[in-house]
Amino acid sequence: MALATAGLTLALVAWDVARLDMPLARWWGDAQGFALRDSWLLADVLHDGARRLAWALTLALCLGVWWPQGWLRAISTARRLQLAGTTLAAALAVSTLKSFSGTSCPWDMAEFGGVARYASQGLQHWLALTQGDGGSGRCFPAGHASAGFAFVGGYFVFRDTRPALARGWLAAALAAGLVLGLAQQARGAHFMSHTLWSGWVCWCVAWAVDAAARQMPDYA
Repeated sequence: MALATAGLTLALVAWDVARLDMPLARWWGDAQGFALRDSWLLADVLHDGARRLAWALTLALCLGVWWPQGWLRAISTARRLQLAGTTLAAALAVSTLKSFSGTSCPWDMAEFGGVARYASQGLQHWLALTQGDGGSGRCFPAGHASAGFAFVGGYFVFRDTRPALARGWLAAALAAGLVLGLAQQARGAHFMSHTLWSGWVCWCVAWAVDAAARQMPDYA
């Protein structure tokens, strides 16, 4: 697990160092902004609708701690609590980092009609937690993508007892996060690195919670 996480971290750093965000953003936007910013599919369905669905699923996981249904019946109360708690913790971690970030969204960048300066140099996004870029900030990591990525904790919960389900759960969470992130990318709401780092944060939170949970005497 540590090796996979380290490899993922290096890949994300390489993405930032290569400055791949802006070329990808130019696929969707120009000096007049982002044509799909107010798209019904992207804004109403894949943003507002997906966010409500994610919270409904999270609520279902929380209620499932005491009233389990389906797959949740196959795991202990401790693991059900871990699953619900990890989902909430991952979403909270991304939201907290975002609230302190000085990194602005693509649609705020001067190249796309805004006022912020683009400065993706290595780990600039993380450095921007303490400094701004001239825009409104609070755009890193991607909060909306975490509506999918936050569920990666299910992989850790099910991997011992239901490995096939664990892999499927992980694939679904990653796919959901990427789809939601791409939707926001097309709207100009996030750079791709915002989405990728959001997934990394959720994965690290899930891994840390799992490591802590396994130290509990009643974990089974």
